[in-house]
Amino acid sequence: MRRSTFLAAATATALSASLFTGISPAQADGTTGGPVLSDADGWDEPGLLFVTAHSDSPLTHITAHFYPLDAPEGAQEAGSTEDFTQYTGEDARSGVWRAPVHLAELGDYRVTVDLQDASGATVTGALSPHTLHYQTVIRLTGVTATPNVPDYLHQNVSVSGTAVARDPRNPEVPIPADGVTVDVDAGHIHTTATTAEDGRFTATFVPTMTFFQLWVSPEASSRYPGAIRPPVSLQSMHTAQAPVRFSVSTHALNLQQGATGTVTGHAEIQTASGWQPLPHTPISLQDPTYVAGQTTTDSQGNYTLHVSSDNPAPSAQLVAGTYDMPFQLTATEPFSLHVAYTTHIGLSASLDDDGSLRTHGYVYYEDTRAHWPAQPTVTLQYSKDGKSGWKDAATVALPIHHNKPLFDETFTRTLTKPDTDAYWRARFNGNPDLGTSTTKPVHLYRYATRITGFHASPDPVRKGQPISFAGTLQYKKGTTWKPLQEGPTLYFKPRGSTTYRYVCELGSDHNGHLTGWVAAKQDGTWAVAFSRQTGNHYLASTRVTDYVDVR
Repeated sequence: MRRSTFLAAATATALSASLFTGISPAQADGTTGGPVLSDADGWDEPGLLFVTAHSDSPLTHITAHFYPLDAPEGAQEAGSTEDFTQYTGEDARSGVWRAPVHLAELGDYRVTVDLQDASGATVTGALSPHTLHYQTVIRLTGVTATPNVPDYLHQNVSVSGTAVARDPRNPEVPIPADGVTVDVDAGHIHTTATTAEDGRFTATFVPTMTFFQLWVSPEASSRYPGAIRPPVSLQSMHTAQAPVRFSVSTHALNLQQGATGTVTGHAEIQTASGWQPLPHTPISLQDPTYVAGQTTTDSQGNYTLHVSSDNPAPSAQLVAGTYDMPFQLTATEPFSLHVAYTTHIGLSASLDDDGSLRTHGYVYYEDTRAHWPAQPTVTLQYSKDGKSGWKDAATVALPIHHNKPLFDETFTRTLTKPDTDAYWRARFNGNPDLGTSTTKPVHLYRYATRITGFHASPDPVRKGQPISFAGTLQYKKGTTWKPLQEGPTLYFKPRGSTTYRYVCELGSDHNGHLTGWVAAKQDGTWAVAFSRQTGNHYLASTRVTDYVDVR
């Protein structure tokens, strides 16, 4: 009979090296196709050993020997077993053999195996690459998750089962494993439960992912030191996502730079009970590259979203929910946010003596994202009180010379017959991308003047005698003519002449009555008019005349 022996008591150095560096499958020395040990392991089954081996001839005998891991070389074995029956495999030449293990003490054991096949080839003391964990096995049984497809109305998932302890020394008598902490892992969720006296446990969680793998496993317990605790992969689970809809108060906002807009609405979710308010759900305004605003629905599904004008979003969308919410789908509505960038405008305005309004102004913007309209204009406006009732007086073209941020573009215009007692302002007419701007009102006024009842006397008059002048100088404020205490100018045109010449300045008293006289020299026409420099308040009057005959 061919025989080659790997003795358990062989060289201690070689055996120790195999324990720490691993071994190749043991095979009969000097033979071809003899018994080969692949593994000997307990497979987390209490009181059992599974040996994996093969040979060219059917295996006829298997014996396993067990040594405490801390036992020195040459120590007596703690026990052995040879009651193997084939567990898997088509014939006795290859497969897995199983045998019961009976040891006095719980612990971890080194395993060596003797193999013999029908040809007589034998392997003795082949060392298994794995140790035998001869420990109590705590196994979870009857584990269920309810509901198995949670939805919006049924979000709480209840995981329950029973923890059973089997001692390998008496594996046929399972006992409830009480006081054991059980871990439940579901995607990003981790929770625990503790088994009761009957070994039962229940843990509840709310999924945070649409798809996740549910794992349940017992933790280490001081009541069962060193116990084997195989986890249970219950199932791959998923949630049911319900349709969502929401209303929007407006689908577009045109905001001045620096302003804030508001969008309101109501969100709902479809359930088996119909559409109902959707509380505590994000509502966001999203551009393809950033989030322009965000809020959350209240307990009744209502929301108010404040939209900043920090960035335009002409092709954005409002989104209800987020893509990772496990119980609801997202809903979208189109939205357009236009931002009119800030412009700055200034105006200088004054009234000439003849009532002409001269204006000069400028317009500029700061933001590099802004652009002038194709044909920008400025409107000159006036109002009686500077607060309301503004009317357009003229539209002035704004020539673009620089077309750059922070560079003034200027305009000028003179109006010949404006309202001479009014508040004036200039308004830049922007577009959706460039803001309208208006100057502060400026009060410009000059009152109309007149001379009534003008008369030169006496007429006729003797040469060299004094001629006095009567009449009243007035100015008009609103609809009322009032006395003006300033002197008009006196002119004279001799008979036969076509030209008036300046004579002197007349005065007027507090009633506006003219004062002053001149000596008569020749026949001619006397004229008086309020026509000198009138300052900021009065306009020139119409000239009035009277002919005097000098003898």
